[in-house]
Amino acid sequence: MSKAERTRQFIIEKTAPLFNTKGYAGTSIADLTDATGLTKGSIYGNFENKDEVALAAFDYNLAQVVKILNAEIEKQSTVKDKLMVYVRVYDNFLKYPFPPGGCPIMNTAIEADDTHPLLKKKAADAFSAWKIKLTKLVKMGIENKEFRTEVNPEQVALTIIAMIEGAVMITKLTGKTNFRKAILQSAEKLIEDLK
Repeated sequence: MSKAERTRQFIIEKTAPLFNTKGYAGTSIADLTDATGLTKGSIYGNFENKDEVALAAFDYNLAQVVKILNAEIEKQSTVKDKLMVYVRVYDNFLKYPFPPGGCPIMNTAIEADDTHPLLKKKAADAFSAWKIKLTKLVKMGIENKEFRTEVNPEQVALTIIAMIEGAVMITKLTGKTNFRKAILQSAEKLIEDLK
Protein backbone atom coordinates (compact mmCIF):
# COMPACT_ATOMS: atom_id res chain seq x y z
CA MET A 1 0.00 0.00 0.00
CA SER A 2 1.44 3.38 -0.99
CA LYS A 3 1.65 6.33 1.39
CA ALA A 4 -1.27 8.00 -0.42
CA GLU A 5 -3.38 4.82 -0.10
CA ARG A 6 -2.50 4.55 3.61
CA THR A 7 -3.50 8.19 4.13
CA ARG A 8 -6.81 7.68 2.32
CA GLN A 9 -7.51 4.59 4.43
CA PHE A 10 -6.62 6.49 7.61
CA ILE A 11 -9.03 9.29 6.70
CA ILE A 12 -11.81 6.78 5.94
CA GLU A 13 -11.30 4.84 9.18
CA LYS A 14 -11.23 7.99 11.30
CA THR A 15 -14.22 9.67 9.66
CA ALA A 16 -16.49 6.64 9.11
CA PRO A 17 -17.81 6.73 12.71
CA LEU A 18 -18.64 10.43 12.33
CA PHE A 19 -20.71 9.95 9.19
CA ASN A 20 -22.49 6.95 10.72
CA THR A 21 -23.40 8.79 13.93
CA LYS A 22 -23.77 12.44 12.85
CA GLY A 23 -24.82 11.86 9.25
CA TYR A 24 -23.59 13.58 6.14
CA ALA A 25 -25.19 16.96 6.83
CA GLY A 26 -24.17 16.89 10.49
CA THR A 27 -20.51 16.14 9.79
CA SER A 28 -18.51 19.28 9.11
CA ILE A 29 -15.08 19.76 7.60
CA ALA A 30 -13.92 20.75 11.10
CA ASP A 31 -15.18 17.36 12.35
CA LEU A 32 -13.10 15.65 9.66
CA THR A 33 -9.95 17.59 10.53
CA ASP A 34 -10.50 17.02 14.28
CA ALA A 35 -10.99 13.27 13.80
CA THR A 36 -7.94 12.83 11.58
CA GLY A 37 -5.61 15.49 12.94
CA LEU A 38 -5.05 16.49 9.31
CA THR A 39 -5.60 19.83 7.66
CA LYS A 40 -8.46 20.51 5.27
CA GLY A 41 -5.85 20.65 2.49
CA SER A 42 -4.54 17.19 3.43
CA ILE A 43 -8.03 15.72 3.36
CA TYR A 44 -8.83 17.36 0.03
CA GLY A 45 -5.45 16.32 -1.30
CA ASN A 46 -6.68 12.73 -0.94
CA PHE A 47 -10.39 13.17 -1.68
CA GLU A 48 -12.08 15.46 -4.17
CA ASN A 49 -14.65 16.70 -1.64
CA LYS A 50 -16.69 15.79 1.44
CA ASP A 51 -19.03 13.70 -0.74
CA GLU A 52 -16.19 11.42 -1.76
CA VAL A 53 -15.14 10.96 1.88
CA ALA A 54 -18.75 10.20 2.88
CA LEU A 55 -19.18 7.62 0.12
CA ALA A 56 -15.92 5.89 1.09
CA ALA A 57 -16.96 6.00 4.77
CA PHE A 58 -20.29 4.34 3.92
CA ASP A 59 -18.48 1.55 2.07
CA TYR A 60 -16.14 1.09 5.04
CA ASN A 61 -18.99 0.98 7.59
CA LEU A 62 -21.00 -1.42 5.46
CA ALA A 63 -17.99 -3.69 5.00
CA GLN A 64 -17.64 -3.92 8.80
CA VAL A 65 -21.23 -5.14 9.16
CA VAL A 66 -21.01 -7.55 6.21
CA LYS A 67 -17.78 -9.02 7.62
CA ILE A 68 -19.45 -9.70 10.99
CA LEU A 69 -22.52 -11.29 9.40
CA ASN A 70 -20.54 -13.42 6.94
CA ALA A 71 -18.25 -14.72 9.71
CA GLU A 72 -21.26 -15.77 11.79
CA ILE A 73 -23.11 -17.27 8.79
CA GLU A 74 -20.05 -19.40 7.93
CA LYS A 75 -20.33 -21.07 11.35
CA GLN A 76 -23.86 -22.34 10.62
CA SER A 77 -24.83 -25.50 8.77
CA THR A 78 -28.59 -25.10 8.22
CA VAL A 79 -30.29 -22.37 6.22
CA LYS A 80 -32.57 -21.65 9.16
CA ASP A 81 -29.55 -21.01 11.39
CA LYS A 82 -27.95 -18.83 8.69
CA LEU A 83 -31.09 -16.66 8.62
CA MET A 84 -31.18 -16.55 12.41
CA VAL A 85 -27.67 -15.02 12.36
CA TYR A 86 -29.18 -11.74 11.15
CA VAL A 87 -31.64 -11.65 14.03
CA ARG A 88 -29.08 -12.66 16.65
CA VAL A 89 -26.34 -10.30 15.46
CA TYR A 90 -28.67 -7.29 15.36
CA ASP A 91 -30.15 -8.27 18.73
CA ASN A 92 -26.67 -8.47 20.27
CA PHE A 93 -24.85 -5.91 18.12
CA LEU A 94 -22.96 -4.50 21.14
CA LYS A 95 -21.15 -7.85 21.36
CA TYR A 96 -19.77 -7.36 17.85
CA PRO A 97 -17.46 -4.67 16.44
CA PHE A 98 -20.35 -2.84 14.74
CA PRO A 99 -19.61 0.66 13.47
CA PRO A 100 -20.46 3.35 16.00
CA GLY A 101 -23.98 4.54 15.28
CA GLY A 102 -25.27 1.12 14.25
CA CYS A 103 -26.54 0.02 10.86
CA PRO A 104 -25.10 2.21 8.09
CA ILE A 105 -27.83 1.18 5.64
CA MET A 106 -30.61 2.53 7.83
CA ASN A 107 -28.68 5.60 8.96
CA THR A 108 -27.78 6.56 5.42
CA ALA A 109 -31.18 5.72 3.93
CA ILE A 110 -33.02 7.90 6.43
CA GLU A 111 -30.74 10.89 5.92
CA ALA A 112 -30.01 10.65 2.22
CA ASP A 113 -33.38 9.64 0.77
CA ASP A 114 -34.23 13.20 -0.31
CA THR A 115 -30.95 15.05 0.10
CA HIS A 116 -28.01 13.11 -1.29
CA PRO A 117 -28.56 10.98 -4.44
CA LEU A 118 -25.13 9.30 -4.38
CA LEU A 119 -25.44 8.22 -0.74
CA LYS A 120 -29.04 7.16 -1.38
CA LYS A 121 -27.81 4.94 -4.23
CA LYS A 122 -25.14 3.39 -1.96
CA ALA A 123 -27.79 2.60 0.67
CA ALA A 124 -30.21 1.29 -1.97
CA ASP A 125 -27.52 -0.95 -3.47
CA ALA A 126 -26.63 -2.28 0.00
CA PHE A 127 -30.29 -2.98 0.72
CA SER A 128 -30.66 -4.73 -2.64
CA ALA A 129 -27.61 -6.93 -1.99
CA TRP A 130 -28.98 -7.84 1.45
CA LYS A 131 -32.40 -8.71 -0.02
CA ILE A 132 -30.81 -10.83 -2.75
CA LYS A 133 -28.68 -12.71 -0.20
CA LEU A 134 -31.66 -13.44 2.06
CA THR A 135 -33.84 -14.43 -0.89
CA LYS A 136 -31.18 -16.90 -2.07
CA LEU A 137 -30.94 -18.37 1.42
CA VAL A 138 -34.71 -18.88 1.61
CA LYS A 139 -34.73 -20.48 -1.86
CA MET A 140 -31.93 -22.78 -0.71
CA GLY A 141 -34.00 -23.68 2.35
CA ILE A 142 -36.93 -24.61 0.10
CA GLU A 143 -34.68 -26.70 -2.18
CA ASN A 144 -33.17 -28.45 0.87
CA LYS A 145 -36.69 -29.14 2.15
CA GLU A 146 -35.97 -27.14 5.33
CA PHE A 147 -38.79 -24.75 4.40
CA ARG A 148 -42.27 -25.23 2.93
CA THR A 149 -42.50 -25.00 -0.86
CA GLU A 150 -45.21 -22.32 -0.74
CA VAL A 151 -42.92 -19.86 1.09
CA ASN A 152 -42.31 -16.68 -0.91
CA PRO A 153 -38.53 -16.08 -0.65
CA GLU A 154 -38.57 -12.39 -1.57
CA GLN A 155 -41.44 -11.65 0.81
CA VAL A 156 -39.58 -13.38 3.64
CA ALA A 157 -36.38 -11.47 2.82
CA LEU A 158 -38.17 -8.11 2.77
CA THR A 159 -40.00 -8.87 6.01
CA ILE A 160 -36.81 -9.88 7.83
CA ILE A 161 -35.06 -6.70 6.69
CA ALA A 162 -38.05 -4.54 7.62
CA MET A 163 -38.26 -6.13 11.06
CA ILE A 164 -34.54 -5.75 11.75
CA GLU A 165 -34.28 -2.17 10.51
CA GLY A 166 -37.56 -1.25 12.19
CA ALA A 167 -36.33 -2.71 15.46
CA VAL A 168 -33.10 -0.73 15.21
CA MET A 169 -34.91 2.52 14.36
CA ILE A 170 -37.53 2.16 17.10
CA THR A 171 -34.87 1.32 19.68
CA LYS A 172 -32.71 4.29 18.68
CA LEU A 173 -35.75 6.57 18.74
CA THR A 174 -37.10 5.44 22.12
CA GLY A 175 -34.00 4.09 23.85
CA LYS A 176 -36.01 0.99 24.79
CA THR A 177 -34.04 -2.18 24.09
CA ASN A 178 -37.05 -4.30 25.08
CA PHE A 179 -38.78 -3.01 21.92
CA ARG A 180 -35.88 -4.33 19.83
CA LYS A 181 -36.06 -7.68 21.60
CA ALA A 182 -39.84 -7.93 21.07
CA ILE A 183 -39.61 -7.16 17.34
CA LEU A 184 -36.67 -9.50 16.80
CA GLN A 185 -38.53 -12.29 18.61
CA SER A 186 -41.20 -11.85 15.92
CA ALA A 187 -38.48 -12.17 13.27
CA GLU A 188 -37.28 -15.39 14.92
CA LYS A 189 -40.85 -16.71 14.89
CA LEU A 190 -41.17 -15.85 11.20
CA ILE A 191 -38.05 -17.89 10.44
CA GLU A 192 -39.16 -20.79 12.67
CA ASP A 193 -42.54 -20.84 10.90
CA LEU A 194 -40.95 -21.33 7.47
CA LYS A 195 -40.86 -25.09 8.18
